[in-house]
Amino acid sequence: MFGMSFPEIIIVAVVAVIFLGPDKLPDAMVKIAKFFKVFKQTVNSAKSTFEQEVKIAELKEDAKKYKENFTEAAGAVRKKLTFEELDELKNTVASTKDGFNESLNSLKDELNIIKDPLNSLNSEVEFDHTPKQAQTIAQTTPATQPNANLETKKEA
Repeated sequence: MFGMSFPEIIIVAVVAVIFLGPDKLPDAMVKIAKFFKVFKQTVNSAKSTFEQEVKIAELKEDAKKYKENFTEAAGAVRKKLTFEELDELKNTVASTKDGFNESLNSLKDELNIIKDPLNSLNSEVEFDHTPKQAQTIAQTTPATQPNANLETKKEA
């Protein structure tokens, strides 16, 4: 106890009996025991409060780390989403461009057919005739050519 050996404790007890006497010694021992009990409770209370404060500080540090990790992760997810959205937009623009080019080519083909119906007929139906014979055949079938009707009306 307190780093004291047994002979030292006996010397302290003998001195206490001499100074206090046999009548006051039991009351003094009870008061000393209560003092040590209160002192021990106070030390334990301070110790537990200190440990709680250390735990709270550690929890605050952990919470700060988790918050930083979540912030970094949210930023990374947002960047990833942004890149994914850009890729999606790029693909949409590319498909729209392809569709537009197909429509444009189709319109060009139809315009060529309208401008030169004789060539379009020749390309659709292959004749083994000379160009003059093909023109004669084309003039005899006015229902297949819109401009043939106009030529027959002009001749009449």
